[in-house]
This record gives sequence, structure tokens and C-alpha cells, in this order.
Amino acid sequence: MSEYLVIGIAGGSGSGKTTLMNNLISFFGEDVTVISHDNYYKRHDELTYQQRCGLNYDEPAAFDTDLLIQQLTQLRNGQAIDCPVYDFTVHNRSDKTVHIVPRKVIIVEGILIFENAALRDLMDIKIFVDTDADIRLCRRVKRDVNKRGRSLESVLEQYQNTVKPMHEKYVEPSKKYAHLVVLEGGKNQVALNMIQNRIQRHLEENAHAGKSDL
Repeated sequence: MSEYLVIGIAGGSGSGKTTLMNNLISFFGEDVTVISHDNYYKRHDELTYQQRCGLNYDEPAAFDTDLLIQQLTQLRNGQAIDCPVYDFTVHNRSDKTVHIVPRKVIIVEGILIFENAALRDLMDIKIFVDTDADIRLCRRVKRDVNKRGRSLESVLEQYQNTVKPMHEKYVEPSKKYAHLVVLEGGKNQVALNMIQNRIQRHLEENAHAGKSDL
């Protein structure tokens, strides 16, 4: 039995992944650490801000997934990592990193984390958050305008040009790899309870195994 339980939470932009994840963090506290695929967007210092605004951020090629695979493997092996930090206000990776130590439960979240087979294989439990497209769009507009400094026009244009077509091409088909499909994200209390019970069992089993080694 592995000491670490790796949970992947995928789903479309605005589906409720973060709400589900935050519910688990608030419930299990320091036993959980989180890695977001968003922080692994590729750096584009060679491009101007306007050029970066025109990139497709909803396709697999936008991410440095190889680095995520490498760092998730390190966490699974009990090694700390320095996770990159992405700055959405300038559409580029910042010079900052976040030091992350492995916890008993490691959550990986992102829209495309089930698209890559090597990344999927590092996950013990794969959860897909499935939410109506209209609700996802409304949440995305509110988030990007209020928290990421975007204009309403730019958010809608990006949604029509890349978010929606890439969701249909990559995100939605990756749902077939999920062990569990959660409707309405963190508001689905039945699914949340099931996930919490599975995590609790892992923590208890590891605690028991640790005592047996003494």
C-alpha cells in the first residue's frame, strides 16, 4: 500500500473543481496538498503581452505537462518540489515558485489532467466534475472579470474561440477515464461524502500501518 493517495480532479473550466477541492482541504486540513495544472502553463517571455493574449490556453500543448509528471513523481516518492507559479494577469509564468512537501493525500486538478496517459497513471483516483455548459460559462465570466482582471468581451471571445471547442475536443472525451463522475462539483454532497470516506480510509490504514512498523 502506497503511503500517498493521489487524486486527480478534472472537468471543464468553471465546473466546480475548486469548490470540491476546497471542501476536501477544509475537511482534512494538513493531510492534503494540491497541485494545479494551471501553474504548469509554458513560459512565453519571447512574446509580447498582446501575442500571449492570443495563444490557445485550452489545448494540451499549452502546458509543460512533462514537468508536472516529473514533480508529481517526486511527491509520490516522498520528495518536496518547487512548483512554478502562473500569473494570469499577464498570461505568463512568474519568477516565483511554491515549495510543496508531500502530504498523505495529493490532489492534482486541471481541465486536461486526464488527457495525458503518463499523468493519469500516477493517479490512484480520478474524478471528473461534470457541470452544465451555461453554468460553467457564467462562473468563468465572474472569475476572470473579478479575479483575473479581464474584460467581459475578452472572456467571451476566448470562450468562443478556444475554451468551448477545446472542451469538446479534449476535456469532455477525457471523462471516460474517470473512476467517478461528480455532477455539480462541490455542491454534490453525496459524492463529497463518498470521496471523504475513501480518503479517511486511506489515512486510517496508513496510520495503522505506521503503528505496526513500531
